Amino acid sequence: MSLHADAYALLSGWPAPDGEQAALRDAYVAHLAAAPDAMRRTCLPHHLTASALVVSADGSQVLLTLHRRLRRWLQTGGHCEDTDATVRAAALREATEESGITGLLVDPVPLRLDRHPVPCGGRDDAEHLDVQMLAVAPPDAVHAISEESLDLAWFPVDALPETDDSVRALVAAARTRLAGPA
Repeated sequence: MSLHADAYALLSGWPAPDGEQAALRDAYVAHLAAAPDAMRRTCLPHHLTASALVVSADGSQVLLTLHRRLRRWLQTGGHCEDTDATVRAAALREATEESGITGLLVDPVPLRLDRHPVPCGGRDDAEHLDVQMLAVAPPDAVHAISEESLDLAWFPVDALPETDDSVRALVAAARTRLAGPA
């Protein structure tokens, strides 16, 4: 199965948690159906990306990166590569590269979807259609700053640094997922 086919199957079967997420899912699936290159950064102005919120083994902290170019605290993630077999694999690769942590466990079910503008491919109208996954770090995780980051730090889930609404929503979704059924 190709990365494109994996993304289509993953998102087509994803039970979105609310109407807003369902609308995004439907837009992503329509984009995948219309664009055979939807997983490539050269698919402009929109392409799918994969990210992962790295959570401590006990679920009490999240690892955020101060993105070098965007200068904001964000989850790890980025463009899919030709070597990525699945969206989950892309999220794991990105999280491992940007955190320096080996042994991350990525949940196979997306946490959230987030569509956001990012200058890309020389275009100011480009958007990332981000598939956001949950990655749990091993108890002995040691992180290392990558060249893509100005900083990398653990934050308590209830005391995040100044960041945007999408990161706060992602952390909230992770807390709900990790808490399990009510």
